[in-house]
Amino acid sequence: MNIVNFTLAGAQLAALASGALWWPEKSLLCVSDLHLGKADRIVRKGGAPLPPYETHDTLLRLSGDLYQTNAKIVICLGDSFDDLGATFSLSEDDKMMIARLQSGRRWIWVEGNHDPGPIELGGTHHSAVNIGPLAFRHIAMPSEEAEISGHYHPKARIFARGRAISRPAFLYDDVRVVLPAYGTYTGGLDTTSKALSTLMRVDARAILTGKTPLTVPMPR
Repeated sequence: MNIVNFTLAGAQLAALASGALWWPEKSLLCVSDLHLGKADRIVRKGGAPLPPYETHDTLLRLSGDLYQTNAKIVICLGDSFDDLGATFSLSEDDKMMIARLQSGRRWIWVEGNHDPGPIELGGTHHSAVNIGPLAFRHIAMPSEEAEISGHYHPKARIFARGRAISRPAFLYDDVRVVLPAYGTYTGGLDTTSKALSTLMRVDARAILTGKTPLTVPMPR
């Protein structure tokens, strides 16, 4: 399992190559911004059809991470669904897959700005949740510390061997972690954006996801 280890508020955490965050001490896996049902939402809003496989692909990758870690707690850190309609358009196969992933685990849905209210897919629903020293919420609160959040879909761009490389990325400093988007059909916000460059401290680092995770000073 390709991982990068780091700490926040004394908690030993691991960034997985997939974009999931693993907390071994708590047997906790955290993912953010799944945006399930995005292809369906685009069509409903009059957009061009996309191959309608992103929900299954996202859930398949999540299944792989759960198999690798055997996590007992799962936190979906907001924007798990692309909109309210996406919860109704899930296929029966996708609903059954979610049920299988939830089986035997504590499953927590954290509300996001795209998310509907409570949905009938099992698990519990919270605006934010605290576990040990860490707070989990969808959108970072600059005044808070020891915080895990998502929302911004961060991506980092670096130059290596004469070419630019841009990948979804974790961002972390000594007070917070911002997770990359986990969903298959999700874009990204460059770390040079004002929203991210002002949120993260000057010594923040980026962990580029992919087959071989790469840690660099956060590009600004």
